[in-house]
Amino acid sequence: MGTPSPPRSLSWRGRRVAWHSFGTGPALVLLHGTPWSSALWHPIAKALSSRFTVYLWDMPGYGASSKDAEHAVDLGTQGELFAHLLDAWGLERPHVIAHDFGGAVALRARLLHGARFASLCLVDVVALSPWGSPFFTLVAQHADVFSQLPPAVHRGAIEAYIRGAAHGSIEEQLPMLVSPWVDSTGQSAFYRQIAQADERYTDEIEPSYSTIDEPVHIVWGADDAWIPVDRAHRLHAAMPGSSLAIIPDAGHLIQLDAPEALTAELTRWTEQHRR
Repeated sequence: MGTPSPPRSLSWRGRRVAWHSFGTGPALVLLHGTPWSSALWHPIAKALSSRFTVYLWDMPGYGASSKDAEHAVDLGTQGELFAHLLDAWGLERPHVIAHDFGGAVALRARLLHGARFASLCLVDVVALSPWGSPFFTLVAQHADVFSQLPPAVHRGAIEAYIRGAAHGSIEEQLPMLVSPWVDSTGQSAFYRQIAQADERYTDEIEPSYSTIDEPVHIVWGADDAWIPVDRAHRLHAAMPGSSLAIIPDAGHLIQLDAPEALTAELTRWTEQHRR
């Protein structure tokens, strides 16, 4: 496995984007979703780094990247940024693996901003309406109110929300998932990114899914309570030539529910298209 490079950052429209890379071989970029960061991918990224140069990055509003209140963090903005990042890194056709709304970010970069991929793997992704849990919808309608919750109440709400993304127990990993959102900056950023979520960002590109000519693989947790598995079958049908794998005993947090099965599936897929 490769040795991670020191954390790096670059600037884009006033935002600071934290990233790092490690490993050797063809480029492979991992995209996180919400309310996660690249930390969710770290163990699997290390496994893949024995055959790929892996790039991990935190979208603005998440992880170690900037969380300025005046900066938009919607899917449209993140899609533009991802296309810019690929140019900044000098990656013309990397392999891409995306989770949750990272899927919409990758798809928008590909369909609207000129990005091209060697292969694309979509893992429990935001790509088809409707998306968003009842809590997600409630917060989107009252983000200003939720951002003023007392810290202890806010933390409890975050923990309950994140637990709902997993099929099994994630108590050991819960601090890693919750900690970015518990200080005052994180609390505001958490509710702000939900407030800016909008299905129009996927509705806009859904009619073009059939035009994607790169190899596409769809991976889904059979017990995903946030984005039910019927979306996997719909997405598979919308992308002729795509392949589909359903992982048993896994929810939306498939990286934690079924790490061995997911790593094996991603290794099989990437090796099949490695060049």
